[in-house]
Amino acid sequence: MQGFKRARLKTGAAILASAAMLVAWPVAAQDSFPVTITVDAAKPTGPLKPVWRFFGADEPNYATMKDGQKLLTHLGELKPKQVYFRAHNLLNTGDGTAAFKWGSTNAYTEDKDGNPVYNWMITDMIIDSYLDRGVRPYLQIGFMPEALSSAPEGTAYRHSWRPGFRYELIEGGWNYPPNDYKKWEELVYQWTKHNVERYGRDEVLTWYFEVWNEPNGPSYWKGTPEEFYKTHDYAIAGVKRALPEAKVGGPDVAGSGGAFMDGFLKHVVSGTNYATGETGTPTDFLAFHAKGSPKFIKDASGGYVQMGMYNHLKAVDNGFKKIAAVPELKSAPIVIGESDPEGCAACPGPQNGYRNGTMYSSYTAASFARIWELSERHKVNLEGVLTWAFTFEDQPWFAGYRQLASNGIDLPVLNVFRMYAKLGPESVAASSSAQVPLDEMIASVTQKNDVGVMATRDGAKVAVLIWHYNDNDLTGPDADISLKLSGLGKAKTRKVTQYLVDKTTANAYTVWQKMGAPQSPDQDQYKVLEAASVMHPKVLPAMAVSKGAAALDMPLARQGVTLLIIE
Repeated sequence: MQGFKRARLKTGAAILASAAMLVAWPVAAQDSFPVTITVDAAKPTGPLKPVWRFFGADEPNYATMKDGQKLLTHLGELKPKQVYFRAHNLLNTGDGTAAFKWGSTNAYTEDKDGNPVYNWMITDMIIDSYLDRGVRPYLQIGFMPEALSSAPEGTAYRHSWRPGFRYELIEGGWNYPPNDYKKWEELVYQWTKHNVERYGRDEVLTWYFEVWNEPNGPSYWKGTPEEFYKTHDYAIAGVKRALPEAKVGGPDVAGSGGAFMDGFLKHVVSGTNYATGETGTPTDFLAFHAKGSPKFIKDASGGYVQMGMYNHLKAVDNGFKKIAAVPELKSAPIVIGESDPEGCAACPGPQNGYRNGTMYSSYTAASFARIWELSERHKVNLEGVLTWAFTFEDQPWFAGYRQLASNGIDLPVLNVFRMYAKLGPESVAASSSAQVPLDEMIASVTQKNDVGVMATRDGAKVAVLIWHYNDNDLTGPDADISLKLSGLGKAKTRKVTQYLVDKTTANAYTVWQKMGAPQSPDQDQYKVLEAASVMHPKVLPAMAVSKGAAALDMPLARQGVTLLIIE
């Protein structure tokens, strides 16, 4: 960030007379550009669901480890008992040792006579870690235990993938259909029954249950579409047998799902249920995935990351269209079960260099706003947008994985979710002269600075979220924002509190770089990094209000995100 101009607080009636209320900001770069933002707090535009409160990761066992538990605590604090976590590999065979894109619980094995042996110790440890920290399961039923896998003889069960390997090397015996569908159903029934007994019926009724992950691609599913429908039906039958009112859905396809999703939607509406023989399959929510496509652009300076948000938003757009086109399902709740700037949280590479810093946080703010907007356009029932990012235990500091924290230190992106947690339940009218139109954001990479806004109301409290995003991860001019508010009521003054994330604020990554990028920070350095990651509220001078109107001038650096609470 190159610095700021002085910001001015102004009343709607006497802008120039408010010089005595100047806020001392640093001097801005001369190439800043003007942006006008208007908010009408008296003009509601509809409810704003907290769709951001869903997270997930490939590696379930990290939830029981030191940094995983610390991060779960931070997630649970966002909205206690309303945050959900989804994890792959919860039924895999193994000893519970965590690894990249792998996990295991040994929940199901068989004795020498082929009789089932159930062991819930590790699954209980994982779910306990969630619930103890105010987080609830979005419970993925998968993958296939070794004793139930129909993989050809000689197929390795566990994959040998590691960062840098080709993605398809994650394949193994774990991603095959069951060799016995009745045993598969019984496994799911016994697990659900155990969860009800351990955690209570009322608790488990709040969970989401879905089967598998991305069954429309070979990396996660080695069967046919029909075999997946069958695997899905038997699993759902097992859940419902143990808890008839359980919230079940799926299929968490990659992207909008193409022909596979079309076939699945037809099957759950009008197909013959493989497990029950009835028409259709219980479907309480629907899920698909949406990913961006960043790339590394080489230039004379060495190069930079160019994000591909358009690809992310196109997948959301197409997914909503598919569901809205099925009359029986168009009002069903939708969870975008993975929604991210790209597709592999554990994959390194220069195209993923956006992850540690403020490109990730500004992308998150800009993309979530458009996903909310798309849900309104298609009139679908968007319930959740799940960020596939957690943490990777005992890895190098700021190693460049897609995560929310590194070695127990929160990354800037997590502070955007803290801002979301402060938004009110009702949207109000807001617009920005520099917000890129939705259709332009979907069409292709844009070279424009996207300075956008969302605003909410909670009683007399108004929240204004503003971001400054650009698809290119390059330095650029600040936005010189003139914020004009109306509908603030009869009070003559309003308290204003600002939360900010940018290159120098609430950003431990830049502090770590200034330290010399130590790979073994001592306890004093750790405390400094921990403090630098925290987003501190800044109380601005009281805002003068005249006839319900007020104004505020402020700068916002490129890749900055700010939240103003006016009360």
